Amino acid sequence: MFPDLGEFRLINGILEKSLPLKKGAPEFRDWLPVGDDAAEFDGWLATKDLSVEGTHFRLDWSTPEQAVEKHIVSNVSDISAMGGRPRLALFGLCVGKSWSEDTVRRVSAAVAEGFAKRNIALIGGDTVSGEVGMFSTTLIGEQVSKTRLLRSGARAGDRLFVSGTLGRSAAGLWLLQNRPAGFEDFQDLIQYHLCPEIRENMGSDLASTGACRCALDISDGLSSELNHLALSSGVSLEVNADRIPIDPKVSEMCGRYGLNPMDFAMDGGEEYVLLFTAFAKNDIFSSDRTLWNVHEIGSVGEGSGVYMVKEGKRRIVKAQAWSHL
Repeated sequence: MFPDLGEFRLINGILEKSLPLKKGAPEFRDWLPVGDDAAEFDGWLATKDLSVEGTHFRLDWSTPEQAVEKHIVSNVSDISAMGGRPRLALFGLCVGKSWSEDTVRRVSAAVAEGFAKRNIALIGGDTVSGEVGMFSTTLIGEQVSKTRLLRSGARAGDRLFVSGTLGRSAAGLWLLQNRPAGFEDFQDLIQYHLCPEIRENMGSDLASTGACRCALDISDGLSSELNHLALSSGVSLEVNADRIPIDPKVSEMCGRYGLNPMDFAMDGGEEYVLLFTAFAKNDIFSSDRTLWNVHEIGSVGEGSGVYMVKEGKRRIVKAQAWSHL
Protein backbone atom coordinates (compact mmCIF):
# COMPACT_ATOMS: atom_id res chain seq x y z
CA MET A 1 0.00 0.00 0.00
CA PHE A 2 1.35 3.45 -0.95
CA PRO A 3 1.54 6.14 1.76
CA ASP A 4 -1.27 8.72 1.57
CA LEU A 5 0.94 11.41 0.03
CA GLY A 6 0.27 13.32 -3.19
CA GLU A 7 3.11 11.89 -5.26
CA PHE A 8 2.51 8.33 -4.08
CA ARG A 9 -1.21 8.59 -4.82
CA LEU A 10 -0.38 9.80 -8.32
CA ILE A 11 2.07 6.95 -8.93
CA ASN A 12 -0.40 4.44 -7.55
CA GLY A 13 -3.10 5.78 -9.85
CA ILE A 14 -0.86 5.19 -12.87
CA LEU A 15 0.27 1.74 -11.76
CA GLU A 16 -3.14 0.39 -10.76
CA LYS A 17 -4.02 -0.61 -14.32
CA SER A 18 -0.51 -1.35 -15.56
CA LEU A 19 0.22 -4.76 -17.04
CA PRO A 20 2.49 -7.28 -15.31
CA LEU A 21 5.99 -7.70 -16.69
CA LYS A 22 6.19 -10.83 -18.83
CA LYS A 23 9.45 -12.64 -19.34
CA GLY A 24 10.70 -13.21 -22.85
CA ALA A 25 13.72 -11.93 -24.75
CA PRO A 26 13.62 -10.94 -28.43
CA GLU A 27 14.00 -13.80 -30.89
CA PHE A 28 16.04 -11.76 -33.37
CA ARG A 29 19.17 -10.04 -32.09
CA ASP A 30 21.27 -7.23 -33.49
CA TRP A 31 22.81 -3.87 -32.56
CA LEU A 32 22.13 -0.45 -34.11
CA PRO A 33 23.27 2.94 -32.74
CA VAL A 34 21.60 6.35 -32.94
CA GLY A 35 20.42 7.62 -36.33
CA ASP A 36 17.18 5.76 -37.05
CA ASP A 37 13.65 6.00 -35.62
CA ALA A 38 14.88 3.76 -32.80
CA ALA A 39 18.17 2.30 -31.60
CA GLU A 40 18.65 -1.44 -31.17
CA PHE A 41 20.61 -3.35 -28.56
CA ASP A 42 20.68 -7.12 -28.46
CA GLY A 43 17.33 -7.29 -30.21
CA TRP A 44 15.53 -4.61 -28.18
CA LEU A 45 14.38 -1.43 -29.94
CA ALA A 46 14.53 1.78 -27.90
CA THR A 47 13.09 5.23 -28.58
CA LYS A 48 12.55 8.38 -26.52
CA ASP A 49 10.01 11.15 -26.99
CA LEU A 50 8.97 14.26 -25.06
CA SER A 51 5.70 16.19 -25.20
CA VAL A 52 5.75 19.65 -23.65
CA GLU A 53 2.65 21.67 -22.81
CA GLY A 54 2.37 24.72 -25.03
CA THR A 55 4.63 23.18 -27.67
CA HIS A 56 3.25 19.71 -28.42
CA PHE A 57 -0.15 19.95 -26.74
CA ARG A 58 -2.46 22.58 -25.30
CA LEU A 59 -5.10 21.70 -22.75
CA ASP A 60 -7.31 24.57 -23.94
CA TRP A 61 -7.50 22.73 -27.28
CA SER A 62 -7.42 19.09 -26.25
CA THR A 63 -8.58 16.95 -23.36
CA PRO A 64 -6.02 15.39 -21.01
CA GLU A 65 -6.84 12.03 -22.56
CA GLN A 66 -6.12 13.29 -26.08
CA ALA A 67 -2.81 14.84 -25.04
CA VAL A 68 -1.63 11.60 -23.43
CA GLU A 69 -2.80 9.45 -26.33
CA LYS A 70 -0.99 11.65 -28.87
CA HIS A 71 2.20 11.36 -26.83
CA ILE A 72 2.00 7.58 -26.68
CA VAL A 73 1.26 7.36 -30.42
CA SER A 74 4.39 9.38 -31.23
CA ASN A 75 6.51 6.78 -29.43
CA VAL A 76 4.69 3.75 -30.80
CA SER A 77 5.09 5.10 -34.33
CA ASP A 78 8.89 5.09 -33.97
CA ILE A 79 8.92 1.44 -32.95
CA SER A 80 6.54 0.57 -35.78
CA ALA A 81 8.75 2.36 -38.31
CA MET A 82 11.57 -0.04 -37.41
CA GLY A 83 9.36 -3.07 -38.01
CA GLY A 84 8.91 -3.76 -34.31
CA ARG A 85 6.22 -3.97 -31.66
CA PRO A 86 6.32 -2.08 -28.32
CA ARG A 87 6.57 -4.07 -25.09
CA LEU A 88 7.95 -1.99 -22.20
CA ALA A 89 7.79 1.66 -21.16
CA LEU A 90 9.43 4.05 -18.72
CA PHE A 91 7.22 7.10 -18.21
CA GLY A 92 8.05 10.52 -16.76
CA LEU A 93 5.38 13.04 -15.81
CA CYS A 94 5.83 16.72 -15.01
CA VAL A 95 2.61 18.08 -13.51
CA GLY A 96 1.96 21.66 -14.64
CA LYS A 97 1.43 24.17 -11.87
CA SER A 98 -1.90 25.25 -13.41
CA TRP A 99 -3.31 21.71 -13.57
CA SER A 100 -6.34 20.97 -11.45
CA GLU A 101 -6.66 17.81 -9.39
CA ASP A 102 -9.13 16.53 -11.97
CA THR A 103 -6.60 17.07 -14.78
CA VAL A 104 -3.93 15.17 -12.86
CA ARG A 105 -6.35 12.33 -12.19
CA ARG A 106 -7.39 12.12 -15.84
CA VAL A 107 -3.80 12.24 -17.08
CA SER A 108 -2.73 9.42 -14.76
CA ALA A 109 -5.70 7.27 -15.81
CA ALA A 110 -5.03 7.93 -19.50
CA VAL A 111 -1.37 6.96 -19.12
CA ALA A 112 -2.24 3.63 -17.49
CA GLU A 113 -4.96 2.85 -20.02
CA GLY A 114 -2.96 4.01 -23.03
CA PHE A 115 -0.10 1.61 -22.35
CA ALA A 116 -2.26 -1.27 -21.13
CA LYS A 117 -4.54 -1.37 -24.18
CA ARG A 118 -1.43 -1.78 -26.34
CA ASN A 119 -0.07 -4.59 -24.16
CA ILE A 120 2.84 -2.40 -23.06
CA ALA A 121 4.10 -3.03 -19.51
CA LEU A 122 4.93 0.13 -17.55
CA ILE A 123 8.14 -0.76 -15.71
CA GLY A 124 9.23 2.54 -14.15
CA GLY A 125 9.46 6.31 -14.39
CA ASP A 126 9.34 9.51 -12.36
CA THR A 127 6.98 12.33 -11.36
CA VAL A 128 7.80 15.99 -10.72
CA SER A 129 6.02 19.35 -10.93
CA GLY A 130 6.98 22.40 -12.94
CA GLU A 131 5.83 25.56 -14.68
CA VAL A 132 4.25 23.58 -17.53
CA GLY A 133 3.24 19.97 -17.93
CA MET A 134 5.37 17.44 -19.77
CA PHE A 135 5.24 13.75 -20.72
CA SER A 136 8.40 11.75 -21.30
CA THR A 137 8.47 8.15 -22.47
CA THR A 138 11.28 5.73 -23.16
CA LEU A 139 9.63 2.95 -25.14
CA ILE A 140 11.20 -0.46 -25.60
CA GLY A 141 10.06 -2.76 -28.40
CA GLU A 142 11.22 -5.94 -30.04
CA GLN A 143 11.95 -6.92 -33.59
CA VAL A 144 9.31 -9.34 -34.87
CA SER A 145 11.08 -10.66 -37.98
CA LYS A 146 14.58 -11.01 -39.35
CA THR A 147 13.98 -7.96 -41.54
CA ARG A 148 14.78 -4.59 -40.01
CA LEU A 149 13.30 -1.46 -41.56
CA LEU A 150 16.07 1.15 -41.71
CA ARG A 151 16.42 4.62 -43.16
CA SER A 152 19.55 3.32 -44.85
CA GLY A 153 17.80 0.35 -46.48
CA ALA A 154 16.63 1.88 -49.78
CA ARG A 155 18.31 0.68 -53.00
CA ALA A 156 18.22 1.95 -56.56
CA GLY A 157 15.32 0.35 -58.37
CA ASP A 158 13.07 0.19 -55.29
CA ARG A 159 9.56 1.65 -55.38
CA LEU A 160 8.55 4.41 -52.95
CA PHE A 161 5.33 4.29 -50.91
CA VAL A 162 3.44 6.01 -48.10
CA SER A 163 1.03 4.10 -45.86
CA GLY A 164 -1.78 6.66 -45.74
CA THR A 165 -3.11 10.03 -46.87
CA LEU A 166 -1.20 13.17 -46.00
CA GLY A 167 -1.74 16.66 -44.61
CA ARG A 168 -4.33 15.98 -41.91
CA SER A 169 -2.36 16.98 -38.83
CA ALA A 170 -0.97 20.20 -40.30
CA ALA A 171 -4.42 21.13 -41.60
CA GLY A 172 -5.93 20.51 -38.18
CA LEU A 173 -3.30 22.71 -36.56
CA TRP A 174 -3.95 25.48 -39.10
CA LEU A 175 -7.67 25.36 -38.30
CA LEU A 176 -7.04 25.60 -34.56
CA GLN A 177 -4.60 28.47 -34.96
CA ASN A 178 -6.65 30.52 -37.44
CA ARG A 179 -10.26 29.51 -36.67
CA PRO A 180 -11.73 30.78 -39.94
CA ALA A 181 -15.49 30.94 -40.48
CA GLY A 182 -16.91 27.43 -40.63
CA PHE A 183 -13.79 25.72 -39.28
CA GLU A 184 -16.06 23.49 -37.20
CA ASP A 185 -16.96 21.65 -40.42
CA PHE A 186 -13.53 20.00 -40.38
CA GLN A 187 -13.62 18.24 -37.02
CA ASP A 188 -11.96 15.14 -38.51
CA LEU A 189 -8.81 17.15 -39.27
CA ILE A 190 -8.81 18.85 -35.88
CA GLN A 191 -9.27 15.54 -34.07
CA TYR A 192 -6.46 13.91 -36.04
CA HIS A 193 -4.08 16.68 -35.00
CA LEU A 194 -5.12 16.48 -31.35
CA CYS A 195 -5.26 12.69 -31.12
CA PRO A 196 -4.09 10.79 -34.22
CA GLU A 197 -5.17 7.22 -34.84
CA ILE A 198 -2.48 5.33 -36.72
CA ARG A 199 -1.89 1.85 -38.09
CA GLU A 200 0.31 0.77 -35.21
CA ASN A 201 1.16 -2.67 -36.63
CA MET A 202 1.96 -1.37 -40.10
CA GLY A 203 5.73 -1.51 -39.67
CA SER A 204 5.80 -5.05 -38.31
CA ASP A 205 3.40 -6.13 -41.07
CA LEU A 206 5.68 -4.63 -43.70
CA ALA A 207 8.76 -6.29 -42.20
CA SER A 208 6.99 -9.64 -42.14
CA THR A 209 6.33 -9.54 -45.90
CA GLY A 210 10.06 -9.68 -46.67
CA ALA A 211 9.40 -7.16 -49.44
CA CYS A 212 10.66 -4.09 -47.55
CA ARG A 213 13.94 -3.07 -45.92
CA CYS A 214 13.49 0.70 -45.49
CA ALA A 215 10.94 2.78 -43.56
CA LEU A 216 10.58 5.86 -41.38
CA ASP A 217 7.61 7.67 -39.92
CA ILE A 218 6.59 11.06 -41.28
CA SER A 219 6.81 13.03 -38.05
CA ASP A 220 8.70 16.00 -39.54
CA GLY A 221 6.88 16.30 -42.89
CA LEU A 222 7.20 14.34 -46.13
CA SER A 223 9.71 16.74 -47.73
CA SER A 224 12.06 16.35 -44.75
CA GLU A 225 11.65 12.58 -44.46
CA LEU A 226 12.30 12.09 -48.18
CA ASN A 227 15.58 13.92 -47.76
CA HIS A 228 16.43 11.91 -44.62
CA LEU A 229 15.83 8.70 -46.54
CA ALA A 230 17.86 9.76 -49.59
CA LEU A 231 20.80 10.91 -47.47
CA SER A 232 20.80 7.89 -45.16
CA SER A 233 20.58 5.38 -48.03
CA GLY A 234 22.91 7.22 -50.41
CA VAL A 235 20.31 7.28 -53.19
CA SER A 236 18.18 9.71 -55.17
CA LEU A 237 14.40 9.79 -54.99
CA GLU A 238 11.96 10.82 -57.69
CA VAL A 239 8.41 11.63 -56.60
CA ASN A 240 5.43 12.02 -58.91
CA ALA A 241 3.46 15.08 -57.79
CA ASP A 242 0.20 13.64 -59.10
CA ARG A 243 0.62 10.56 -56.90
CA ILE A 244 0.98 12.38 -53.57
CA PRO A 245 -2.08 11.14 -51.60
CA ILE A 246 -3.46 14.39 -50.26
CA ASP A 247 -6.26 13.62 -47.84
CA PRO A 248 -9.65 14.51 -49.39
CA LYS A 249 -10.65 16.55 -46.34
CA VAL A 250 -7.43 18.57 -46.65
CA SER A 251 -8.22 19.31 -50.29
CA GLU A 252 -11.76 20.36 -49.33
CA MET A 253 -10.47 22.65 -46.58
CA CYS A 254 -7.89 24.24 -48.84
CA GLY A 255 -10.47 24.79 -51.55
CA ARG A 256 -12.69 26.65 -49.11
CA TYR A 257 -9.97 28.91 -47.70
CA GLY A 258 -7.80 29.42 -50.79
CA LEU A 259 -4.82 27.40 -49.55
CA ASN A 260 -2.43 25.05 -51.36
CA PRO A 261 -3.07 21.45 -50.24
CA MET A 262 0.38 20.36 -51.43
CA ASP A 263 1.95 22.56 -48.74
CA PHE A 264 0.15 20.59 -46.03
CA ALA A 265 0.91 17.22 -47.63
CA MET A 266 4.62 17.89 -48.21
CA ASP A 267 5.62 20.02 -45.25
CA GLY A 268 3.18 19.24 -42.42
CA GLY A 269 4.53 17.43 -39.37
CA GLU A 270 3.10 14.92 -36.91
CA GLU A 271 1.63 12.70 -39.61
CA TYR A 272 2.75 9.32 -38.19
CA VAL A 273 2.23 7.74 -41.62
CA LEU A 274 5.10 5.51 -42.80
CA LEU A 275 7.32 6.33 -45.77
CA PHE A 276 8.81 3.09 -47.07
CA THR A 277 10.37 1.36 -50.05
CA ALA A 278 9.71 -2.05 -51.58
CA PHE A 279 11.75 -4.23 -53.89
CA ALA A 280 11.08 -3.29 -57.50
CA LYS A 281 10.19 -6.84 -58.57
CA ASN A 282 7.76 -7.41 -55.69
CA ASP A 283 4.14 -6.66 -56.57
CA ILE A 284 2.49 -7.46 -53.24
CA PHE A 285 1.29 -3.90 -52.66
CA SER A 286 -0.12 -3.49 -56.16
CA SER A 287 -1.92 -6.83 -56.20
CA ASP A 288 -3.99 -6.21 -53.08
CA ARG A 289 -4.63 -2.49 -52.60
CA THR A 290 -7.65 -3.15 -50.38
CA LEU A 291 -5.59 -5.09 -47.84
CA TRP A 292 -2.61 -2.77 -47.68
CA ASN A 293 -4.18 0.61 -48.54
CA VAL A 294 -0.82 2.12 -49.45
CA HIS A 295 0.08 4.68 -52.10
CA GLU A 296 2.99 4.40 -54.54
CA ILE A 297 4.47 7.86 -54.99
CA GLY A 298 7.78 7.38 -56.79
CA SER A 299 11.00 5.47 -57.21
CA VAL A 300 14.55 5.14 -55.91
CA GLY A 301 17.53 5.78 -58.20
CA GLU A 302 21.29 6.14 -58.25
CA GLY A 303 22.88 9.41 -57.16
CA SER A 304 21.61 11.83 -54.53
CA GLY A 305 18.86 14.32 -53.83
CA VAL A 306 15.07 14.36 -53.96
CA TYR A 307 13.15 15.46 -57.05
CA MET A 308 9.50 16.18 -57.79
CA VAL A 309 8.15 15.56 -61.28
CA LYS A 310 5.07 17.48 -62.39
CA GLU A 311 3.86 17.96 -65.96
CA GLY A 312 7.18 16.74 -67.26
CA LYS A 313 9.23 19.23 -65.23
CA ARG A 314 11.68 18.08 -62.56
CA ARG A 315 12.57 20.21 -59.54
CA ILE A 316 14.54 19.68 -56.35
CA VAL A 317 12.55 19.04 -53.16
CA LYS A 318 14.12 20.84 -50.21
CA ALA A 319 13.56 19.70 -46.64
CA GLN A 320 11.03 21.99 -44.97
CA ALA A 321 11.58 20.52 -41.52
CA TRP A 322 8.91 20.61 -38.86
CA SER A 323 10.68 21.96 -35.82
CA HIS A 324 9.72 22.77 -32.23
CA LEU A 325 12.94 24.68 -31.52
